[in-house]
Amino acid sequence: MENIIYNELRSRGYSVDVGVVEKRGTDENGKEYKNQLEIDFVANLGSKRYYIQSAFSMPTEEKRIQEKASLVNVNDSFKKIIVVKDVVNVTRDEDGITTMSIYDFLLKENSLEL
Repeated sequence: MENIIYNELRSRGYSVDVGVVEKRGTDENGKEYKNQLEIDFVANLGSKRYYIQSAFSMPTEEKRIQEKASLVNVNDSFKKIIVVKDVVNVTRDEDGITTMSIYDFLLKENSLEL
């Protein structure tokens, strides 16, 4: 599915990179830690930028949290999207992350703006 998303973004004229975001925190023992989380795609075209995660399926809340982890740690106002294989309605959650199906992503020309 990642290849499909990558090819579609390139065909729409976007330059596409893999993103990395650092997550810092403190564990239960008070020790500080630093993790690097990967963002599947950072798509740029002119002044537009989209952060896109590809998730085959998000059947549980745990999986949803895992897929969102890298996106919620990006500290800018560009759009953040999760593309899933399942047929779902386009939704935006309390963190401002849009979830859409691969079908909406591929078949709607303005899918990144939904």
